[in-house]
Amino acid sequence: MRKFLFATVAAALCATTAASEVKIGMITTLSGGGAGLGIDVRDGFMLAIAQSGRDDIEVVIEDDQRKPDVAVQLSDKMVQSERVDIMTGIIWSNLAMAVVPSVVGQGVFYLSPNAGPSQLAGQGCHENYFNVAWQNDNLHEAAGAYANSVGYENSFIMAPNYPAGQDALTGYKRLYTGALSGEVFTQLGQTDYAAEIAQIRASGADSVFFFLPGGMGISFLKQYADSGVDIPVIGPAFSFDQGILQAVGDAALGVVNTSQWNKDIDNPTNAAFVETFQAEYGRLPSLYASQGFDTANLLISALEVADPSDGDAFRDALRAAEFDSTRGDFSFGPNHHPIQTIYAREVIKEGDVYTNKIIGVALENHADAYAAACKM
Repeated sequence: MRKFLFATVAAALCATTAASEVKIGMITTLSGGGAGLGIDVRDGFMLAIAQSGRDDIEVVIEDDQRKPDVAVQLSDKMVQSERVDIMTGIIWSNLAMAVVPSVVGQGVFYLSPNAGPSQLAGQGCHENYFNVAWQNDNLHEAAGAYANSVGYENSFIMAPNYPAGQDALTGYKRLYTGALSGEVFTQLGQTDYAAEIAQIRASGADSVFFFLPGGMGISFLKQYADSGVDIPVIGPAFSFDQGILQAVGDAALGVVNTSQWNKDIDNPTNAAFVETFQAEYGRLPSLYASQGFDTANLLISALEVADPSDGDAFRDALRAAEFDSTRGDFSFGPNHHPIQTIYAREVIKEGDVYTNKIIGVALENHADAYAAACKM
């Protein structure tokens, strides 16, 4: 019922086109594999829009079905027919690479609530592109730093073979100082990991680092737990997020993962966000929900200063990032990617709910490795 309420809010906003002054296009994944990620981004974003009390914002929401060709078609429609001022919402880096360069090249602003491929942080950066989540490598870099801190010396590493997966393993290796017992790229969307688990078993590894978002992570963790292999695993939050943990269950307990956000970050904005999101939707927010919420609040803060039609002023307002983030202090680097603290979290159980708690800082005030290549 709560979810339907916000769908109604979105529909109501879309129905008031004549009164709207700012039009936002959201393309995200709402069906098929990975739909939970897009739903969380959407719900966090729409919660912030509703809380703002503004009636001059229209949000047009479309489902990309996790297909690049669909995302491109929707993007073309939003930019050329819907005439949106700002776009957001994409979860997957291969879809972002298919959509973002064209969008910003046509003078439309793009605020990413998730995907942060290295290509868009470095040489492919653009003045109209802002990432409110992270650069893809960041959480994996933090996992590498954590592995060093606990003395792992021989990691087996694994990720899907697409831009974010490639960035994941690059990020882990950037800060991890030990040896590698194996490095494997899996298929995007893969659900059977018997062959990879056999490789891990035979590898002599003292640790396993993996990045498998959404249903891929659920499948791997369940199969890994059933295999009897007892090598400790670490990973980024994407494989241990709130929506995933309930499906994985006890197999995830005690696993350490890295994230720039958690529900127990101690600031008033985050406490209020967790409380209101849970009240509105009947579930704890995820990393993705927090990113959608922050993206909308960044956007709203910029709209308080300038209209998107005044590109220079609006861009400066986005760069200033004068909003209260769920993460606390928030600032952009020179390539419009966050400089932020990344935490180590441990999977725990609170009553009947699997969740995470912060156990330490993995990287403090961390910037991405590609900013120097950005020539804005």
